[in-house]
Formats: sequence, C-alpha cells, structure tokens
Amino acid sequence: MTFLALGVNHHTASVEMREKIAFNPERLAELFQKLRHTTYLNDLVVLSTCNRTEIYALTEHCDVVLQWLADVNQIDVETLTRHIYRYHDLDAMTHLIRVASGLDSLMLGEPQILGQIKTAVSLANQHQMTSSGLHRLFEYAFYAAKRVRTETAVGEHAVSMGYAVAQLAGQVFSHVSQLTVMIVATGEMNTLVAKHLAEMGVAKMIICNRTRERAELLAKEVGIRTQVEVVDFTDIAQHLHRADVVSSCTGSLHQVIEFHQVKSALKQRKYQPMLMVDLAVPRDIDAQVEELEGVYLYGIDDLQTVIDENLSQRRQAAVDAEVMVAQLAAQFAQRQKVHHAGEKIQAYRDDAEQQRQQELAWALQQLAQGQDAKQVLEQMSYRLSNKMLHLPSKLMREAAIDDDSSYAEWLNQKVQHIQTHRRKNKHK
Repeated sequence: MTFLALGVNHHTASVEMREKIAFNPERLAELFQKLRHTTYLNDLVVLSTCNRTEIYALTEHCDVVLQWLADVNQIDVETLTRHIYRYHDLDAMTHLIRVASGLDSLMLGEPQILGQIKTAVSLANQHQMTSSGLHRLFEYAFYAAKRVRTETAVGEHAVSMGYAVAQLAGQVFSHVSQLTVMIVATGEMNTLVAKHLAEMGVAKMIICNRTRERAELLAKEVGIRTQVEVVDFTDIAQHLHRADVVSSCTGSLHQVIEFHQVKSALKQRKYQPMLMVDLAVPRDIDAQVEELEGVYLYGIDDLQTVIDENLSQRRQAAVDAEVMVAQLAAQFAQRQKVHHAGEKIQAYRDDAEQQRQQELAWALQQLAQGQDAKQVLEQMSYRLSNKMLHLPSKLMREAAIDDDSSYAEWLNQKVQHIQTHRRKNKHK
C-alpha cells in the first residue's frame, strides 16, 4: 500500500486552474458517499484551500486517484497532469509535514493551514473515508508540524498587516483582554485587523464605516469572539476617547481623524496611552498626532518595514525548519519499518503457535491412547523442532546456491550470533 500525496498549489497552477478543482465541504460530503462504495478509492483525505487542492491517500491505485480528480472536475487528465505534483511514501510524508508547518504556504509560516488540514481529516473521518493506517500518518504529521513550529522561529514575527497590528497592540498594552478597539472603515485590510484583534481576545470593538450595512456585516463576523458596537461614520470624533487602539483605512482623499480631535480624546482619557494605526494612502490620521505624548502612531510604511524584516527572519528560520522536517520524516520512515517488521514477526509467531498447538493436540491424543509418555514427548519435540527449523534451513540452502554470496554470509553470521547468544544464556 502506497501513501500518496497528489495535488496542485499556487506554485504549479494558476488561480483559474485551482478554482476548477476546488472543493467545498458540501460537495466533498456527496463525493465521499459515492466513494465509500468503491473498492479502489476509499481511504483518503481531500484538502482544499484557496491556494491548494491536495489528495492524501493510502492506495494501490495511484493513477486512479489522478483520474478521479480529473473526472469529478471535468478536466482532461493530460491537462491536469501538467499542473500536478505527486509524492509517494517518505516524500509524501515530507510534503505533508512541510504543508502542515506552513513551509509550503504562500505566506511563509502561516498558522491557519494546520487547522485546515485537521478540518479536512475530520470531514473524511465523519464519512468513514480514513483507515487507522491513514489516521496514524496524519497524527504523526500533526505531531511533527507542532514540533517544527515550536522549536523553530518559522511561525514567529508578523508578516501580514492585520497580524502586525494585532501584535503591535500586544506590545504596547500589557492586558489585551481589557482593550477597546476602534475600526475605521471595513475594507479588506481593516477587516483582517479586526479579525486578528478579536482572536486575541480584546474586550470590545467599535466599528464605523460610511456604509452601515458593511459595518454590521463585520460586526456579525467578529461578534462571536468579542463585544461589538456599530457607530455612524460621522460620529468618530465623539467616540474616539473610548478607544485604546484605532485602526483606520479609508479611501478618503482627506484626513478622517484630525489633531485637535485626538488631543481632545486624550484629555477625556486622562492621558492614558493610545495606539493609532493609519493604513490608508493618503493618510487618514493627521501626522502631527505623533507629537502628542501618550499617542503611538504607526503608518503603513512603518508596518511594512517591520513586516519585511520579519519575513526575512522567517526565511532564515525556514532553513532550520526544513532540516527538522527531513529528520522527522526520516524518523517516521524508521517507525514504519519497525511497524511492518512487527506485523511480519507477529505473523511468524502466530504460525509457530499454530504448529505448537497442532503438536500438543497430537501428543495428547497419543497419551489418551495409552502410548508411553516419554516416547510421546520425544516424538513431539522432534516433530516440533523439524517444523521450526524447516524455514530457516530452506533459506540457508537457497542462500548457499545463490550467485550473490553476501546474503549467505550475512545469514550465517546471524545464525552464529543467535547460537552464541543461546549458549551464553544456557550457562547463566
């Protein structure tokens, strides 16, 4: 059985191609229902994000997996093959650990991918699409990814605007859980800021946008994690004093937050510190605000410099992370070998036990018929030793006549080692 990793990502396929083979949970659920009744493709996990679609499977039919991916998405298999990457066994595990660790992400070290993989595995489990063997592979990948992220710096340092603002708030204020945040405008960048700050556990969020419906939509998204209040865009100044953190990113051609408004807000706050982040171009916040004691003003250029430096640090950490991934994948390969050897050893021992039971049954039958006990025991031991020695004797004869003498030498050395060990134990 082969562990297969097959898919496309942002390195190998355009957005248009990735869109063609993307899956949502509802569609996957329907496909899993059909696959469960097949004998050739029923042990797999499908990971589908905006940057990748991958299939991880334990299968003896690797080409069938590719054909299935092409068929369900109505794409010519030859066309799909031009964008596909495919890994087997150790290479597949190495790839999975790299993906789970964020080393293969568009944003190096991003943490969301691990949760997305766990969700994909959970969905496959719900539809009985994973064997214990495949589940064990993913459990090891999760363990390895956790080690990579905790023992290297590949996931440290903010590398997105939203995350950078959230991290900045954590540096300026010691108690994030007590902060009130004001979000001025709900565009893509500020939406990410709001989501990151909500995930950090801020106490309250005040959202204002020129279109109130957009503000309420964001409020609904982040309201699961924090208390939210929507205010009119024209009322920014009168609510400014309530905000410990202000993040502004409008498309206005004029300043939205003026110097005198911030000065007044500071007085109302009894000069408690404020973090103000201006992500807009042109700027939303009067640059003179930086002169006010107690105000920490950061512009988009300030944050971009930090992000560039942090990304460079992540890239350096990725070198160590890649080495660690290779080591962890190699450890897994060793575990697999031991596991498979254990299965073979158990099968051999089961066969030996069956032969022992057969000989015991024969001996008991002879004793029941009145045969001499000593003679029966001698015959049973002779019969049993012949059966036990048949296979190794056969292997030694075959090795002796083989053209390659190295195998015979190795086998003889092992036999001599066993005999020596047995003699030593006999005299203890």
